[in-house]
Amino acid sequence: MKPTTRAALMAAVLLLLAGCAPVVVLDAAADASNPACATMMVRLPETVGGLAARETDAQATAAWGQPSYLLLRCGVPSPAPTATLPCITVGGVDWLRDDSDDPNFVFITYGRTPAVEVIIDSDGDPAVGTDGVSGFEALSDLAPAIGRIPADRACVSPEVAGG
Repeated sequence: MKPTTRAALMAAVLLLLAGCAPVVVLDAAADASNPACATMMVRLPETVGGLAARETDAQATAAWGQPSYLLLRCGVPSPAPTATLPCITVGGVDWLRDDSDDPNFVFITYGRTPAVEVIIDSDGDPAVGTDGVSGFEALSDLAPAIGRIPADRACVSPEVAGG
């Protein structure tokens, strides 16, 4: 087989393989180029909640699952203290939880700059027999990497905050 034929065949095979798992299209966050994001991104696990990592097209982003049931963006603005969103701690990382789009949950790290946003589909697609992701399991799997971004504030109970 000629080298040019072999190269063309390999290119066709790579295109077919790439078509099996298309790149996840995401928007990079405003501060995605922050060095703390790079430190965290290289430590993200290959699987989260039992879902395999996917390729994304934007800096400081990640996705897991086919289809993507878990999305991550580093470099979002750090949220201010809030009385409307619960603050939870998982694996030493504090998160604000927005469940207004249940069964999709948005978690944003609290007390870390830059902040990390994680969007979790906890329902999946029962029509095709896929389960969603457990928020606790996903955040637990991500905590070692996200914990590399230093914390400068922490969740406090409503009693301590005067609420």
